[in-house]
Amino acid sequence: MKGILINYEFCTGCHSCEVACKKHLGLPAGEFGIKLTETGPYAYEGKTGKDRWEWTWLPVITKACDMCADRAEKGKLPMCVQHCQAWCMYYGEVDELARKIDGTSRCALFTR
Repeated sequence: MKGILINYEFCTGCHSCEVACKKHLGLPAGEFGIKLTETGPYAYEGKTGKDRWEWTWLPVITKACDMCADRAEKGKLPMCVQHCQAWCMYYGEVDELARKIDGTSRCALFTR
C-alpha cells in the first residue's frame, strides 16, 4: 500500500503542494486535493526568543486526493510531493514511510 508522509516540522507554508495538486486535478475554485492550513502563532509563557512562539503549517490531504494515481502508475511522484519546496513530503510504501517517523518530529502518514 502506498502513502504520503508529511513532516510538519519543516513545512514553510509556501503552498506549492496545494497549487501543483489543484492544477493537476483541474479543481475549481474552493476545492483542493491538499489544503494548507496554519495554526498559530501561539506564545508560550516561560519561554524566550524563538522558542516562545509556535506557528505551524499543516498540509492536509482531502477526499479529492487520489495520490496522483495516473502519475504513480508511470513511476512518477504525486504532484504535491514533487513540488514541495521544503522537501518535507515523501511518497512510497507505507511500511517504509513509517520507518522514517523517528519520534523527534511531528509527522502525519496518509494512505488511500
